[in-house]
Amino acid sequence: MPLGPVQPGPVQPGVVPPAASGFGPPPGPPAAATAPTGRSGGNLRRNTVWAFVGALLASAGWATAVIVVPDLVSTDSSPRSLGGYHLSDDFCATAKPSRLLQTYTVTTDSNSPSHHTDRNPALDSMNCSMSLKRTAGTGGSSASAEYASAYIRADLHKAVNPAPELRANKALYTARGYQATDLPGLGEEAYFLYKDDGSSTYHSLYAEVDVLDGGMTFYLTYNASYSQGKDNPPSMNDLRTALQADADNALRAMRK
Repeated sequence: MPLGPVQPGPVQPGVVPPAASGFGPPPGPPAAATAPTGRSGGNLRRNTVWAFVGALLASAGWATAVIVVPDLVSTDSSPRSLGGYHLSDDFCATAKPSRLLQTYTVTTDSNSPSHHTDRNPALDSMNCSMSLKRTAGTGGSSASAEYASAYIRADLHKAVNPAPELRANKALYTARGYQATDLPGLGEEAYFLYKDDGSSTYHSLYAEVDVLDGGMTFYLTYNASYSQGKDNPPSMNDLRTALQADADNALRAMRK
């Protein structure tokens, strides 16, 4: 059974008790005499001064951390670098979907193509809309050509970090039955969305590439409807390849 603690006996004045074996170093020299009560105010003042100096040093250290290591104080909502991305006045020309236009031509009606650029201290945005017609020799005659549309948009977020919203967008589409595929090597994060709401005789296709790169977000969307027996609709892999290539070209053009 372990023994309880040994109670120290009385200590004679001026005699230093021996240290207990195995319980730390021997005690130091006797403590200095207690300062007269009249000097307690001086000790208090010195403590107050040192507390103030310590606060200043802590504040200076925090300021240095903010300047030298900004990630220490950044949050999920902090703005991100735009990384050289800039606006253009004609986004249809800047983000021209060349791979998609190997299969389609752009219809030139009153609303196609159309583009718009908005400037704001917190958010710059540019977009492009195109009505597309299947070209002859790509799966059917010109008389049986099918129609599609493309929508392209890029936002430059200067006041917030857009990453949480882009990731939430992916989760929302997935919950609605869209297939989501990550696209490594395209911006900081990118994914491809796809859904075919059709049947054996009719196809309603939706495909989209979304990209996050710092404070820039990019979206390239494709919609089309196909009737079976005319042109065969493009496959999911074909659309992913085309939209990924066009998104990559658009991002490069936005940094020129």
